[in-house]
Amino acid sequence: MKLRFISILALALICTVPQAKTKKKKQDLFPDGTPIPAWFNNSTKVNIDSLGKKYVITDYGVKNDSTILQTEQIQKVIDKAAAEGGGVIVIPKGTFLSGSVFFKQGVNLYLEEGGTLKGSDRIRDFKLLKTRMEGQTLNYFAALVNADNTNGFTIAGKGTINGNGYNYWEEFWIRRRYNRQCTNLEAMRPRLVYISNSKNVTVQDVHLINSPFWTNHIYNSEYVRYLDCYIYAPTSGVKAPSSDAIDLDVCKNVLIKGCFMQVNDDAVVLKGGKGTWADKDPDNGPNSNIIIEDCNYGIVHGCLTVGSESLHDRNIILRRCNVANANRVLWLKMRPDTPQHYEYITVEDIKGDCSSFLVVRPWTQFFKPEKRDDMPLSTCNNITIRNIDITSKNFFDVGKSDKYRMTDFTFENCTIKDKKEAFDKTLINNCTVKNVVINGVAKN
Repeated sequence: MKLRFISILALALICTVPQAKTKKKKQDLFPDGTPIPAWFNNSTKVNIDSLGKKYVITDYGVKNDSTILQTEQIQKVIDKAAAEGGGVIVIPKGTFLSGSVFFKQGVNLYLEEGGTLKGSDRIRDFKLLKTRMEGQTLNYFAALVNADNTNGFTIAGKGTINGNGYNYWEEFWIRRRYNRQCTNLEAMRPRLVYISNSKNVTVQDVHLINSPFWTNHIYNSEYVRYLDCYIYAPTSGVKAPSSDAIDLDVCKNVLIKGCFMQVNDDAVVLKGGKGTWADKDPDNGPNSNIIIEDCNYGIVHGCLTVGSESLHDRNIILRRCNVANANRVLWLKMRPDTPQHYEYITVEDIKGDCSSFLVVRPWTQFFKPEKRDDMPLSTCNNITIRNIDITSKNFFDVGKSDKYRMTDFTFENCTIKDKKEAFDKTLINNCTVKNVVINGVAKN
């Protein structure tokens, strides 16, 4: 009898082993419930040696002299690499001064540690051309580093792209003192990096600093990765106006991972168009499938800002991030002159301190309302905030408006220290609150 019992037990153990081995890991999902593709789990760095021949710029007539503008010389090296089938432009140790340069298909950029590509502080050194800026297609100045219609474009290395923005910032603030209504575009400034109409882009390990205007602007592109980058512009002294860290403009499938961001404006910003008829312009469009994770934030206006020039944003995740002195964490800018739909946004596993955590307010800077009989009502829906441990001055900075509606928000597992104590779920239609404790008091 005893032998029979042991045999049955052994058979039972054997039968359970395959089940344990075949048990599937829980699928990671976007906020709307669709599976997150495996591409987002691949944070393997690009091996620069796999990208072809290296073109060290000093081997091709570029001098290691930070006082000489060498835009044409650097561009010639890029053009040579493109003509010879592609490769890698190498910025060696030293500082190299340049205006706008344009990368072509198959040509990549590598900055050695101690190597700096430095932007000119004269706007005349940046090409005036048709580009994308502030939710519009118009004539404006090229960035320092430009790449259009490239597949597989990579910027890598532990060196630096330095926008050399001080004179631009100083002149901007002088203009603003002279004319308070001076716009960003009127104060002529180049961006640091502009990548457009491209696929399979990786920017890894580099220092992107002191941009005169937006630091990174990605337009109409997909499968874009920013990995372990350091993005900085001054937030004190002569501040760097509108130095957004990463602007995503009509993009899908974007991973921003392990980056540090401190700039004198918003960190990751979703753009896509602005104006009463913006949804009818074929150059405009949505952003979707964006994940920002494992990042550290210093002083920024917003860690994740949706707007101010944005139409439709869906499946956006901000997770596992540390925040230090951010003005806002999630900022939903609602333009009264633009039809907007922000949906399925999740902010989770955030620690640190901020001034405001969630902000939903009208945004009316430089807006131009027009008459439109079929103007859609803007909407924010399916916004989830969970697993939050934060100290704030105003955790819930939310206001109602007849220009937009808010519905289906969830606050879950939040431990908050909040000076203002303005949390009011009745401002949002169908607002779910689970295990939220503010200043030691449970909310429901």
